[in-house]
Amino acid sequence: MENAKLQLNGKTYDLPAFAGSENEVALDISKLRAQSGAITYDPGYGNTGSCKSAITFIDGDLGILRYRGYPIEQLAEHSTFSETAYLLIYGELPNKETLRRFREDLAHSSFIHEKMVRLLDHFPLNAHPMGVLASLVAAMATFYPNHGDEDQMDTHVRRLLGGVKTIAAYSYKQSIGAPFVYPKRDLGYCANLLWLLFGTPAEDYVVSPILDRAMNTLLILHADHEQNCSTSTVRMAGSSQADIYSSVSAGIGALSGPLHGRANQEVIEMLEMIQADGGNYKKYVDLAKKKDSNFRLMGFGHRVYKNFDPRAKIIKKTADEVLTALGVRDPLLEVAKGLEEVALHDDFFIERKLYPNVDFYSGIIYRAMGFPVNMFTALFAIGRMPGWIAHWMEMRKDPDGRIHRPRQIYTGPTERAYPNGKTPRA
Repeated sequence: MENAKLQLNGKTYDLPAFAGSENEVALDISKLRAQSGAITYDPGYGNTGSCKSAITFIDGDLGILRYRGYPIEQLAEHSTFSETAYLLIYGELPNKETLRRFREDLAHSSFIHEKMVRLLDHFPLNAHPMGVLASLVAAMATFYPNHGDEDQMDTHVRRLLGGVKTIAAYSYKQSIGAPFVYPKRDLGYCANLLWLLFGTPAEDYVVSPILDRAMNTLLILHADHEQNCSTSTVRMAGSSQADIYSSVSAGIGALSGPLHGRANQEVIEMLEMIQADGGNYKKYVDLAKKKDSNFRLMGFGHRVYKNFDPRAKIIKKTADEVLTALGVRDPLLEVAKGLEEVALHDDFFIERKLYPNVDFYSGIIYRAMGFPVNMFTALFAIGRMPGWIAHWMEMRKDPDGRIHRPRQIYTGPTERAYPNGKTPRA
């Protein structure tokens, strides 16, 4: 492939060009500053490749999402979350025996340190689960030391992946004053999560196979999404050789923002607002079309996907199955269906490719399953955990890896003297 050439101030600089395995072309600017003194300006890093990665491939124009080469549609239909997690972290699908041992390890790792459980008593009852989750995941580094030992890395991976669902479930139970239950070793990952969330010591909660499958699907769809804000945060924190718990805790903090992981929560809040206003969704569709309106339809369109979100097609089917199985007649669902109908047939939305995305449907499913809206992002974090772990591990082994240190274009005052030329004394 021919090098690109950059002309600047009368000089020409070669920028090596190379392609990834799916023929994405990139220009290597790693030596541009040293050669020319110039840097690139790319707000939000939307056109900057920060790493080479073999984990996830996305083609936003064609609506393609693959984990380690496997189409998301096939994984959602045939795989479980545990199997998908193993694929993302270790690069290949496990054989039957390896998967059995991995599931056993995750079940064992679901039992978190009792002193961590007692820490929950020190959070306010109305604490957001994401704040609790980020805090206790960071605290895991103090409970489980030697996290820099490569020989122990698989143990830390399992402790994190297994323990995070227990922490999230206990934070929810704490907020509603419900008693904790211990994980069950004979349940799969998602069934165990549902048991921890809804089970009680006084009654034998039976996990519905339909809800178990739905939870597997939801977590698989959220397991990784390339270099998004939270994943990039994990890699940036890890580039300083921060431990896996601290790095993932940073990712949880990034995911908690309303422009990232809280999108499905905002969908439900939007639907509730429309329903409270009489359910007149057409009124809000008209508002969304007006440039001078502050109203924005949540759950429509996607920054990456320019055609359709492949996850949305899968999750819509799951939503229909869950709502039918539960016999839920949710008035918000009627509002959601009305909005969806408009988006799929109105020229305004078609021309701008504003179609329902994965966040539009996931919130409806979580609500039907009985989750409060403040748990939605925590469930997202559980699903994204394998992706964060995979990227953290890949980053550590990258031969081109170095501590992340973006540049800036300074726009402040030039040099100026302190008033009166005097230096204040202590």
